[in-house]
Amino acid sequence: MLYQDAFLKRLENGLRAALPNWGLPTDAPVSLLTISENATFLAEDEARGRRMILRVHRPDYHSEAEILSELAWISAMREAGVVETPRPIAAKDGTLLCSFADEGTVRYIVAFDFMPGKEPAAEDDLVKWYGRLGGINARLHAHSRSWQRPAGFARKIWNFDTTIGKSAYWGDWREALGLEPQGRAILERTEKLLEKETAAFGMDADKFGLIHCDMRPANLLVDGDRLGVIDFDDCGLSWFAYDFAAAVSFQEAEPYLDEVKAAWIDGYRSVAPLSAEEEAALPMFLMLRRMQLTAWIASHAETPTAQSMGVPYTDGTVALAEKYLGRKI
Repeated sequence: MLYQDAFLKRLENGLRAALPNWGLPTDAPVSLLTISENATFLAEDEARGRRMILRVHRPDYHSEAEILSELAWISAMREAGVVETPRPIAAKDGTLLCSFADEGTVRYIVAFDFMPGKEPAAEDDLVKWYGRLGGINARLHAHSRSWQRPAGFARKIWNFDTTIGKSAYWGDWREALGLEPQGRAILERTEKLLEKETAAFGMDADKFGLIHCDMRPANLLVDGDRLGVIDFDDCGLSWFAYDFAAAVSFQEAEPYLDEVKAAWIDGYRSVAPLSAEEEAALPMFLMLRRMQLTAWIASHAETPTAQSMGVPYTDGTVALAEKYLGRKI
């Protein structure tokens, strides 16, 4: 368990000591917004009448080069008008990445402009917003394919092995909360099938590149008619079609899934081609993502999202896997 109260207090103290990097006093109003991979805080810049988001990175996850590479892509997309997303805020010395020492480790901090809005919810016409999101995904992928990455660019590769395989970044799905032997056997079969299917699908440049990897509703902000995208912390090299599976995280069994899927596809194709092969692969990536999230819930059990899902999410994963296997027989 990483994000316990004492640890979060220690993070806030370290963050406060670093606030002068952005011209804020150490006693500026600071509040915790979310904990997931990272701890995200809201800071009030009262002297200039603005608010900023400060992301304190999880230890031993992203390197300095990986974080700076994320910020480079965000800046390039903002400049090209690809997506509405908060601007990274440089410190007074011009650097985008600051840090503080925390009991023998270095904790990196990144600051962003505050973006107003609220997470789209089922009652807010998700079909409409997923249609818009499909278009955003298409523009983002087009930018990814054409963008000349700067020297030293480094982001994680999200392939089969690092998603649910032997090198999974988010842990072993076999540690899933409440997983019974019968369920484990079903997921073992599903893992073997997904390994074969993803290998057959391939990782050619037209299918695999730099993507957001986490455009779920928690990382979308609706303000009027604007759909903003936040949190590129998981961006990396993966299948372009995987961005849809990530976008419906924790909604895989919802009755409206087919509708939002169709809207996302239509939105995507209104901007750029989506091949029939990629469309047909969406259920495969959905199952892959579901197993990845099942592992994440176990390895991040202290987070509010994981606590809200718990054992029922594991049971749902087994049920979805049974259906998935059934269609493949």
